[in-house]
Amino acid sequence: MDTQAKHLVLLMFSNGIYILTAKSGERYGGATVTWVSQASFNPPLVMAAVRPRSNVYQCLSESGVAALHVVSVEQRDLAQRFFTPTDVNDGLFNKEPFTLGKTGAPVLRNAAAYLECRVRHCLPTEGDHFVVVMEVVEAETRHEMAPLTVAESPWQYGG
Repeated sequence: MDTQAKHLVLLMFSNGIYILTAKSGERYGGATVTWVSQASFNPPLVMAAVRPRSNVYQCLSESGVAALHVVSVEQRDLAQRFFTPTDVNDGLFNKEPFTLGKTGAPVLRNAAAYLECRVRHCLPTEGDHFVVVMEVVEAETRHEMAPLTVAESPWQYGG
C-alpha cells in the first residue's frame, strides 16, 4: 500500500469537532474528539472513537454516561481547551463553566448544542482507539450555529 496516499485519503474524510465529557465519582474527563457519527435512528445511537488510556474514556466506561458537545465555528478556543489535560477547579472544567446534566455527565454551559448519552458498548479494536457506542437520552440546542469541522480548523487528526 502507498502509505502517503492512505494518509491523504483518510485526511479527506469529513469530520466535525466535538467535546466529549464524563465524570466518575470525583474524577472528570474531557477531550476534543473528531471521529464521531450517528449510528442508529431507533434507538438513537451515536459512536465515537476514543483513546482507551484517556481520562475521558476511563470516566465514561466506569460511569456509563457521557455528554457530547457540538463546537461551533466561532468556538475554536473552546475546542483548544480540551486538547489539554483535564482540570476541574472552582466550578470550571478546563476553564469552562459547566453543570451536571440529567444523567450526571458534565455539560458545558457555553456549548451551542449537546447530547447526553448512556454508554451501551465500548468496543476494543486492534487499533489505538476504542469505539464507544452511546444511546442519546437527552439533547439541547441552545442557538443556531454552523458546526466546526476539522477542515475549517487549524488542526489535523487522521490519516
